Amino acid sequence: MTQTRPKAIILLSGGLDSATCLAIALHEGFDPVALSFDYGQRHNAELAASRRVAEAFGVLDHRVLRLEPGAMGGSALTDTSIAVPTEESEGIPVTYVPARNTVFLSFALGLAEVVGADAIFIGVNAVDYSGYPDCRPEFIAAFEHLANLATKAGVEGHRMKIHTPLIALTKADIIATGLRLGVDYALTVSCYQADIEGRACGTCDSCRLRRKGFIDAGVPDPTHYQP
Repeated sequence: MTQTRPKAIILLSGGLDSATCLAIALHEGFDPVALSFDYGQRHNAELAASRRVAEAFGVLDHRVLRLEPGAMGGSALTDTSIAVPTEESEGIPVTYVPARNTVFLSFALGLAEVVGADAIFIGVNAVDYSGYPDCRPEFIAAFEHLANLATKAGVEGHRMKIHTPLIALTKADIIATGLRLGVDYALTVSCYQADIEGRACGTCDSCRLRRKGFIDAGVPDPTHYQP
């Protein structure tokens, strides 16, 4: 008799980290349900990338949800009146989207109950990251606690686990892991202000972290950059 693989919700942005998370979940034997969000970000290049990555890994269930947190403003990723910074800055950067991971994980939690998954994978990182408060281990632990208090599944003893396999890895370590698991990083988009063709600017914080990751990993950078 064929054994059914456990389902997991994979938050798939189309970026380097989330693609690696998907590869890890598959390697660990999960049946993935990929979940992406159209939240009013500056470009649709990362959504197109999420579809490419899902297809490359043979994901049969990939859902894209439309949200409107951008209507609140407050972030350079959703408000065109706020410039994307090209220099390093102190504190929480203007590219932080208020409550984004809380919102994303909440939808992932609801979907997990619907499809019978007891695992959620999210590519947060507390080493090579941009200082976002919702990428910290403390936040993930708090949300997992909430998830097991606030759901029918949790109350009935089906505990939800939030998997953060990248949280303590450097960007170079993430890239090395993904390459071992067959990730084609040329399919991914990490840039905060990619153009309509998905080409990266090469100057934003995300681009700098990504470029440094490939250098530190000692492998060619397959990113498509704007001329």
